[in-house]
Amino acid sequence: MKKTFTKLFSTGLLIGLTCVGFVANAQTASLTNTDGTQVAPATVTTAPYTPKNDFKPTDKVTGEKTTANKAAAEDTSWKPQRRVWGYTFGDFYYDAHADNDFVGATGVPEGGAGALSKRGAETNYSGVPTYRNAFQFRRIYLGYDYEITKKFKAEFLLASEPSANTSASATASSIQNGDNLVDGKMALWIKNANLRVRDLWTGTDFVIGEMSTPSFALNEPGTNAPTSLSETTWSYRSIEKTVTDFHKNNSYDIGAALQGTFDPSTKNFGYVLMLGDNSQASLLSAASANTGFYKIVYGDIWGKFADQHIYVDFYADYAKTAPATAVIPGQDHSMLKLFVAYLSKPINVGVEAYTQKFASGVNSITPTTPPVTTPVDATAEALSIWVRGPIVKNLNFFARFDTYNPDNDFNTGDSYSTNTNYSSYNPTVKEKFYTAGLDYNPTKNVHFEPNFWLVDYADQRTSSTTGYVAPDHTLVFRFTFFYTFGK
Repeated sequence: MKKTFTKLFSTGLLIGLTCVGFVANAQTASLTNTDGTQVAPATVTTAPYTPKNDFKPTDKVTGEKTTANKAAAEDTSWKPQRRVWGYTFGDFYYDAHADNDFVGATGVPEGGAGALSKRGAETNYSGVPTYRNAFQFRRIYLGYDYEITKKFKAEFLLASEPSANTSASATASSIQNGDNLVDGKMALWIKNANLRVRDLWTGTDFVIGEMSTPSFALNEPGTNAPTSLSETTWSYRSIEKTVTDFHKNNSYDIGAALQGTFDPSTKNFGYVLMLGDNSQASLLSAASANTGFYKIVYGDIWGKFADQHIYVDFYADYAKTAPATAVIPGQDHSMLKLFVAYLSKPINVGVEAYTQKFASGVNSITPTTPPVTTPVDATAEALSIWVRGPIVKNLNFFARFDTYNPDNDFNTGDSYSTNTNYSSYNPTVKEKFYTAGLDYNPTKNVHFEPNFWLVDYADQRTSSTTGYVAPDHTLVFRFTFFYTFGK
């Protein structure tokens, strides 16, 4: 049966092929004239094929957009940012009077001409002698912003923030401080190096690396970060730091942050949450009180009200700094700060106030026999008020007053030493800061700012307490220049 089927199938296939060949030969013969020449085939006109557009942008099977629709959806208006920028300010300064608490080799305070200011270690003029005058840079920035894609942005910033020479002799060893090298030349160091992920979710960016903290300095236009914090609103960092920065809160740190807005379309309200090393740009070392076992948490909530004429910013941070020992309990510090500003065309006013607690931050030494040393908490408080505004075209004015109390629970009959990792913190000295001046702005991003800079120092201890220093001040007259480029 199988053989019979195979024979029948083979016979049928042979007959079919023969028929196909016959038809093809007949068609070829029909295109030949009787004289054997070829007949030109008739021209057939057909409409161009137009595919029926019945395929939806979204494939019902895969749920994915087609390649053509993806290309059409691309935002061709976006231009990636590749920006080199700079920011520099400095002065010609004249130190008219230096604080007179310097003690010479004889052990006698050397006031008057040639005296050295040693209080206010956080200031630029600590240790600068009376009557010194010099041209000086106080900040040089060189930055580069690079948008890898519309989603990812990289920021890199080199900085030099040198101190004034701190000795009348100006030897190499005496000026190796701040951002001065051993030979006295200015040094550049890495202040920012971070990656930003825009809109991790709508209205919130994620940033990781070395960056500005939300304590006062953050200012990132074109992102979901705030542009209304105290330093930007004060606008005169070229004259002096904010009161929070003045007393050495972290303006930058290495860590990770969420920077977001609650209303992405208008960006009038937002927040920042950051976790950092509490080391700023320094590498962790065995000598550090915070050797990487602890972190600092920064938090900030900000808002713009009354058609963006009123800025309100609330900031807090907390850091554990050292474990408990047999002598000193566990140490930490924390800050609460409120900043409010009113901005209008004729006048701008700002108020910044904070309280900062140092747990077991100081040692109180009672004058008994023998003296008794007791670790105690300290609470610093500060208030800053400033005003700025226009006088005529291209000419503005500014003025500011700060008051600072390093310990509001100070026992005036005791001596104190510090346990904090704030190297410039001194619990014994109250300070009042004054500055005012003019700002001539001949063109965009160029400023010339004649001003005065004054700090009054007052010892909290009674005059009979060991180590007491009489009230005095540091007064500096300056012609400040400030310019930016590339931004």
